[in-house]
Amino acid sequence: MAGVIIQMLGLLIFVFGFFPVKPALSGFRYNSVSVLVFSSILSEPKHCGPESFCAPGFDSIQNNSAGNLPPDKLRSLYQELSGVPTSFDKLIVMVVDGLPAEFVLGKDGKPLRADLREAMPYTQSLLANGMAIGFHAKAAPPTVTMPRLKAMVSGAIGGFLDVAFNFNTQALLDDNLLYQFFKIGWKMVMLGDETWLKLFPGLFMRHDGVSSFFVSISIADMNSYGGSLLFVAAHIYSALHLSCELLKLTSNMCRIPMLQVKDTVQVDQNVSRHLSDELSRYDWDLLILHYLGLDHVGHIGGRNSILMAPKLKEMDDVVKMIHTSRILNQMNNHGKTLLVVVSDHGMTDNGNHGGSSYEETDSLALFIGLKNDVPTSIQDTVYQIDITSTLALLFGVPIPKNNAGVQISEIFKHLADDKKLRALELNSWQLLRLLQAQLPGVSCNEVSGISKCNGSLEKMFCCLYMNAAFLHNSWMSKAVSRLKHGEEYNTAVGAYNEFLRIASEWLSRRITDKPVNLLAFGVVAMLTSCLILLSLLYLTCKEDFGRERICLSNFENSSMHAWHLDEAFTFGVVFVLVISMGSSSMVEEEQYIWHFVASTLTLLLLRKAIQSLKFEGAQSFFSLFKGQNKTSGFQTSSMALFLVSGRILRGWHQGGVNWTHLPDISKWLEQAGGDYIKAIQLVTGILVMTLSLISLSTLEVNRKLVKVIGFCFLTPGFLVLHHILKHQGSMLAPSSYNATMLVQTVYLVLGFATLGTVVALPWLSSLSTSKTCSYYNSYVGPSDPVELRNKSLLVEFTNSLFVIGWAYICSCGQQNKQWVEIAAVYYMGMAGHYALGNSNSLATIDVAGAFIGISSHSTVLSGILMFIITYASPMLAILSMVMYISVKSSNYLALPSYMDSGELLKSMLCLPCLVPLSLNSILLVAYTVILILMRNHLFVWSVFSPKYLYVCAITVCVYIGVSVVAATVAYTYSVVVFRRTIRASAVMEDT
Repeated sequence: MAGVIIQMLGLLIFVFGFFPVKPALSGFRYNSVSVLVFSSILSEPKHCGPESFCAPGFDSIQNNSAGNLPPDKLRSLYQELSGVPTSFDKLIVMVVDGLPAEFVLGKDGKPLRADLREAMPYTQSLLANGMAIGFHAKAAPPTVTMPRLKAMVSGAIGGFLDVAFNFNTQALLDDNLLYQFFKIGWKMVMLGDETWLKLFPGLFMRHDGVSSFFVSISIADMNSYGGSLLFVAAHIYSALHLSCELLKLTSNMCRIPMLQVKDTVQVDQNVSRHLSDELSRYDWDLLILHYLGLDHVGHIGGRNSILMAPKLKEMDDVVKMIHTSRILNQMNNHGKTLLVVVSDHGMTDNGNHGGSSYEETDSLALFIGLKNDVPTSIQDTVYQIDITSTLALLFGVPIPKNNAGVQISEIFKHLADDKKLRALELNSWQLLRLLQAQLPGVSCNEVSGISKCNGSLEKMFCCLYMNAAFLHNSWMSKAVSRLKHGEEYNTAVGAYNEFLRIASEWLSRRITDKPVNLLAFGVVAMLTSCLILLSLLYLTCKEDFGRERICLSNFENSSMHAWHLDEAFTFGVVFVLVISMGSSSMVEEEQYIWHFVASTLTLLLLRKAIQSLKFEGAQSFFSLFKGQNKTSGFQTSSMALFLVSGRILRGWHQGGVNWTHLPDISKWLEQAGGDYIKAIQLVTGILVMTLSLISLSTLEVNRKLVKVIGFCFLTPGFLVLHHILKHQGSMLAPSSYNATMLVQTVYLVLGFATLGTVVALPWLSSLSTSKTCSYYNSYVGPSDPVELRNKSLLVEFTNSLFVIGWAYICSCGQQNKQWVEIAAVYYMGMAGHYALGNSNSLATIDVAGAFIGISSHSTVLSGILMFIITYASPMLAILSMVMYISVKSSNYLALPSYMDSGELLKSMLCLPCLVPLSLNSILLVAYTVILILMRNHLFVWSVFSPKYLYVCAITVCVYIGVSVVAATVAYTYSVVVFRRTIRASAVMEDT
């Protein structure tokens, strides 16, 4: 426990020390306003008004009363100082969640696919006629909604851990566009994703928010259902859906019942139902529409879902409605309206997002209402953060302080040359101030001439800025002959663009200086914990080896001191994993290592089992499962079957990053049709239910109790089979309430059945009906030998553990060294983790599946389900240690009779708990060191950091699993000992 606690503290300290929280300048631009600007701006250069409109190095006088100027006066002040004429009076921001820019603008200069062009005909006509300008806006990882919305309104790239805060959005306190608009008196309306309401509470005069996370899927969305019921339902309910889970289908074929209407349709109807009314009103200045349906379609069916084209057509109709009512037919007295259609992120082929692949970062920025002289569907790629500075300059408000983006030059082509340079100047001032906040050595107050930019980073930034400012002033000074100096104008523009590009790139990838002391303390703590756990593991094995009981109880004396091939391989796997962590490609494709490890270790154990068989003549094959070969024969056949099943599992789903497009079994079944899916579900469901009941019936104790437990777990299985037959063939199920209630019923029954089995079984179990343990059926009294009493107690104890372990998972063990067996189970659990479609990319996190059976959004419940879904396989592997301990009863019966309860429990729990903890601890420490070494690597935030989050999560999984195993075994043993003591006292009183 001390080792685990030290490791947890070290891990927490390291995580908060390593992952950056981007430095932000506090306050808002409108807090720095000088009243002196009203008299004479040019004659008082040091009193130039708001900070945003002052050159760096010129101080604006702070005045508290100025910060409280009336909105209309503040708006006039901004327009006067900006120098960039406002082109529009009202703004409509339409966010289409998850829309890849490729769906609207094409990719790599290639023409847009015909089906996509036909899905959005009006939008394509706007692009073709020059009435809209579209850009591929590259989003920064993590590509999830909340940090991407922050980036679009503040221009700042959030910290990597924003992916965690995405599920518990808090108010945005940094300087941003919405607060700037609010300060100048804009009236704002929001319809759609309620994330906006959480980020900007109290800013909207009207709003209708819908949950961004709640996807109401009835009993199972098997496309992304990562096996949560594998853990909750032990093995019955999950196995019924194993085929769908392994398939990770990207269509509508694997649903029980299918997607409900409100998942993809109603969630957007809640937005559009108010749109017509809002477009007829003129009491607002900013209208925000955030549509969620397309993102839900992606999560459910992927990019190529048959629901995608109708959803794109729906979005196209919204664009048409807005364009025809507020842009083409706008009234003069209400001003001009700009429509900006953006997406927060893209999506992978299977509809997920969160990572840094091109498909996930390819978001859209479409400006409708600007005249494009060169009509084309494809413009240059920009960055998503560039939207902030562009809108700020278009509408004459200060650029937010922490903006790292650069204005999109194409949007300002309609301005005069001096106004274009003024826009570049304002953007440069803002970025230079941000540079000065992070690099105190940047001080650029003198503009003397053109110079070559070399030297330190601070000097380079100053040089680039001063060159641009000098060229700008030089061009401006030639007012009479300005038209004849086009080359000087282009040179000034190029100089500004060079400074803006280099500054933006540096600020975007800026990593906060990490506190070395915290990082060092975290690493030392984790290393200390690792040494503690490994020392305990070594001492335990040494103690068992000395007694020749647990670790070496199944080997001949001649081989006691020899290392066997399976043991050496199990030990060497750790080194292979550690070495592979240093390669970004191996991190991305880690599933291949685990598949190789699981299959190779099984092959070695199969070889060992075959060697233990004793053949006798020509009839040896028929005696394989008889006599002394019975156990080895069963092991041999089981491991051979596991090899075949493992190979099928390996080919079921193409995981990782680079080769997901290759064919696999899931894609083949998807193309084959829903009938094949239904058949697989029914067959696997019935098979696993049957095998589970057979395994439970082998324990011939208290038959009535066993039947009750089996019935409790069997009931949800039949409910699932019923829904497979009833709902598998339909595309859209009309009902939602009944299906959601059914899922909740299944969760409830399975939860209470598992908890009831764990808690009540040790009190209700009895040896009175046992046939296999008749020697111990008669009462064993206090006068009987200690060895006999201990063996009787252990038989009852292990029988209880077997049933409890069955409630967690079905498992079996091989007769090898115990630490090898436990490591093998752990490796198999990790192989299963990747086989179920998981990877080291945040894009494979199952968001939609985390809301199955939840009638309203709950961050806690959804987070728990998401964790269970992702780590179902490793958790099951660890929980199988409960049954593993029960099937090792022969080892414990052979322990010395003088051992007390503490020694006995230590012998049972040490290896099943220490081996997973030690293996995970080695990998945790190793990857922590590698992450430090790779801190400046090109892929530190796209590959290595997401992997480290998964390492932290699997560490939590191991903690939880080991705690459950230890608590279960200790509780069961305590109850059995207590009951036996009570019975002994009662017998003594009777005698």
